Amino acid sequence: MIVMSGPLPTARVARHFNIPPERLFEAWLDTSVIGQWMFGPNVRDEQIVSLSNDPRVGGKFSFVVRRQTNELDHVGTYKEIIRPYRLVFSWGVAIAGKSDGETLVAIDIKPHEKGSELILTHELAPNWANFTEQAAQAWAKMLDALSKNVT
Repeated sequence: MIVMSGPLPTARVARHFNIPPERLFEAWLDTSVIGQWMFGPNVRDEQIVSLSNDPRVGGKFSFVVRRQTNELDHVGTYKEIIRPYRLVFSWGVAIAGKSDGETLVAIDIKPHEKGSELILTHELAPNWANFTEQAAQAWAKMLDALSKNVT
């Protein structure tokens, strides 16, 4: 789903999971779990090079993958961590050391019948407006992998 709220193009994806909010929240912070659903062969044709994470407000992460001949470094800084309900972080991708700029991702998790409801909101930079649908599809694909690979 694409939402245009204010000046920033925004991709929004919602999913129900059959796991409790605490487990779902931790799946966003534990690199051994991130490698099962956000990156790697469970999601797309790529190899995980390294996953590092400092999950605290102000802490940074770096998730490096190789797709064909390119190494992509998904980087960000945690802005807000309210366990197990809200996670906000910057998100950017660097290729060959050059960043495409940072955007903002918010994860909201609510207890729901037999599990959890997750709403992901990704605010893109204005110059990435034409990428909004692709961003929503990419997150949807990752969330589908999360529902299949994390129990």
